[in-house]
Amino acid sequence: MNKSPITSLDPDDWVAFRQQSHRMMDDMLDYLEQIRQRPVWQDIPETTRARYSEALPREAISIAAAHQRFMEEVLPYSAGNSHPGFMGWVQGGGTPVGMLAEMLAAGLNANVGGRNQMPVEVERQIVRWMRELFSFPETASGVFVTGTSMANLMSVLIARTAALGKEVRQTGLCSDHIRLVAYTSAEAHGCVAQAMDLSGLGKQALRRIPTNAQHQMDLASLKAAIAADRAAGLRPFFIAGTAGTVDVGAVDDLHALAALAKAEQLWFHIDGAYGALGMMSDKVRPLLRGIENADSIAFDFHKWGQVPYDAGFLLVRDSSKHMDAFAAPVAYLRREARGIAGGSPWPCDFGPDLSRSFRALKTWFTLQVYGTEKLGQMISYTCELAQAICSAVQAHPELELLAPVALNIVCFRYRGLPSVQLTDHESDRLNQEIVFELHESGVAAPSTTIVDGHLAIRAAIVNHRTSEEDIQRMLAAVIASGRKLISR
Repeated sequence: MNKSPITSLDPDDWVAFRQQSHRMMDDMLDYLEQIRQRPVWQDIPETTRARYSEALPREAISIAAAHQRFMEEVLPYSAGNSHPGFMGWVQGGGTPVGMLAEMLAAGLNANVGGRNQMPVEVERQIVRWMRELFSFPETASGVFVTGTSMANLMSVLIARTAALGKEVRQTGLCSDHIRLVAYTSAEAHGCVAQAMDLSGLGKQALRRIPTNAQHQMDLASLKAAIAADRAAGLRPFFIAGTAGTVDVGAVDDLHALAALAKAEQLWFHIDGAYGALGMMSDKVRPLLRGIENADSIAFDFHKWGQVPYDAGFLLVRDSSKHMDAFAAPVAYLRREARGIAGGSPWPCDFGPDLSRSFRALKTWFTLQVYGTEKLGQMISYTCELAQAICSAVQAHPELELLAPVALNIVCFRYRGLPSVQLTDHESDRLNQEIVFELHESGVAAPSTTIVDGHLAIRAAIVNHRTSEEDIQRMLAAVIASGRKLISR
């Protein structure tokens, strides 16, 4: 055998392959261009689902045949977060620019764990840009990860190593170390508690602090918790503030939290999964005052930044502390002064992954092609749409607002006319059914959450394609569904 059966194509085969690749590209561009004509979501037919129980393929099929299966069986049945009517979760809509950049990255097939190569330099440029965006010093480091869940875990590990010293990576946690305690909002994302679990410190070492009427972490309660833990002989080491809570989009008082963390000599981390990139928006930036004083910030370009999934990021003020937690030099990864093995430190010195995709390229393209000014305007626009929903809900006698709207998330419910008296249980069931009906209709896709003990319809406006017409359609569908269900 002269060559691998998949190594290369003959000239005639390349012609056919190029033609097929053009069809595939056109199909995806058509999908994005015509997405408004599609339902937001539709359930997977059982016959289609059953095909994905088939055995491992042994015989080859053509790329055209595989593409046809994708078009018929996969593309119509995604969760729909590219659709302007998708409002269920904080997920960006992606862009054609990002899609093309992802194709380029896949063609290059770079492993961006390290080495002397331009893909690493592109990632380093994103780090420099994020230092500028968040007013971090030149000593700051950054690294791409899958998402903020991973970035939050990494921040706990960095803070743990800073508190206990690098030897904890050799000796592990002992009884003295388990006395470390951390603090976050009662409304923080569940991945903060998971980070404590995965770090070995345990969920019981995380204090979930009550929130105030604006759904922000209550500072008096936080101070009391820290004092009580110190009095009990425990060792506070970490505060996680939130810029955009998962349920209602609240932003903690980051300035006050930073001052408290400094006074108490605690690591101040910010879970800014989507809210941190509000720094690009003139309207949102004032709400993030104090973010520049954080020790670390976790956020996702694939949310408000509209970069295709996945593109999470962790920014750390002190690169030496960042490296202390993760750098693990070994012989086969020896760094050299020349050649491909040059360019130390490598991205893998700042996180647990050695094999890393070129996430920076689609982010670089997005920031270059749109610029922070346009991206900031888009972020402001999503917040304006959320305020439009808020106003419409407050003005309608059959709807009720359940939480203040700080950014781009609106929590409300259908309650019927004032003459209709529903118990809390009946209201919860009714609003759950309304959301089910909206999903199954394909008109809009909000989600549900619990706010102050009540089930809420949660509309998160993240997609750059969403318009005022889309939110009006969603609200009309909620009211029509509610009236139909309540009359049964």
